[in-house]
Amino acid sequence: MDVHGPLSDDGVVRLLTHTGDRVEHPVYSRYAEELDDSTLRQMWREMVVVRAFDREATSLQRQGELGLWVPALGQEAAQVGSGHALRPQDWVFPSYREHAVAHLRGVNLAALLRIFRGLEHGAWVPEEHNFHLYTLVIGSHTLHATGYAMAMDRDGLVGTGDPGRDAAVVCYFGDGATSQGDTNEALIFAAVNNAPVVFFCQNNQWAISEPATRQSKVPFAQRADGVGMPNVRVDGNDVLASYAVTREAMDRARSGGGPGFIEAFTYRMGAHTTSDDPTRYRSKAEEEYWAERDPIARLEAYLTRRGALGDDFRAETEAMAKELAAEVRVATKSASKPPTSEIFDHVFAEPHTIVDAERAWFERYEESFTDAEGGH
Repeated sequence: MDVHGPLSDDGVVRLLTHTGDRVEHPVYSRYAEELDDSTLRQMWREMVVVRAFDREATSLQRQGELGLWVPALGQEAAQVGSGHALRPQDWVFPSYREHAVAHLRGVNLAALLRIFRGLEHGAWVPEEHNFHLYTLVIGSHTLHATGYAMAMDRDGLVGTGDPGRDAAVVCYFGDGATSQGDTNEALIFAAVNNAPVVFFCQNNQWAISEPATRQSKVPFAQRADGVGMPNVRVDGNDVLASYAVTREAMDRARSGGGPGFIEAFTYRMGAHTTSDDPTRYRSKAEEEYWAERDPIARLEAYLTRRGALGDDFRAETEAMAKELAAEVRVATKSASKPPTSEIFDHVFAEPHTIVDAERAWFERYEESFTDAEGGH
């Protein structure tokens, strides 16, 4: 099988080498200086805990408790770094792999598994976290994110100078989504309307079995050049750099500076989903190369060298990870199907006569089975 190598990582913003050494950047280093040791330890903990959750979810799928699972193994730094750059009033539009961002936004991780168990599509209330529902249709949510950002601008939530009010949208998607027409349309709409949205492309280099070089001859960030949108490539396995570029882009969007595009150059260390076998299309040498660039190990090396990661903190984190995995396992195995009538609850923002009539009909329909069983 002819498998192309990954797109070059030339020109990416990097603040930590893969061995955990700090390097400087003329534009983005100042943002990393905002991250003290306490915050960096928390970032490391969040990555470790989410990876433990991810592995537990994979295990549950292998045991038949989930129909499918989408691992984020290896992409934790891109998500945790960018997630820390968000304000509470910002909105997140995820695809289906943003488990770490969901965690940072306060979504119960066990709720994610209700989707993949086939119980609910809307397993959390987006307004409670400013975190939209997972989108399983590749690229479609890029348009949703752009429309929401345009509405925020028209509602006066952008460029007021009030840091507690000004907001923006961040939209996460993978390299495969850049091949979808919806994503192209979203870039055009966002650019011409100066929408406060940051497109965050996690280029994990494989759209299922298709390598990035079969999707684009140039870095994905350059797609934004065609619509006049600022863009940057970042080492997505570097949590400091991921924070820095997202912080700059979101600040610009909130202030009225318009949209931006971030390509986080990372790597999917596991399978695309649990129905995938990556050994069929990529080499062991490639996987070993990226294993040496593990985002968690990179930050751990940096903190250890600084003497900022003690044994007690490591032990506490390990205990938290095990506890979360156990909680998720119990919650998933005990999860029950919600009432079918809930499908009518969130169709429109306001009450709607047609939906009310359909709900009433459906309730009568369900009751007819009860009546039949009762002999009526």
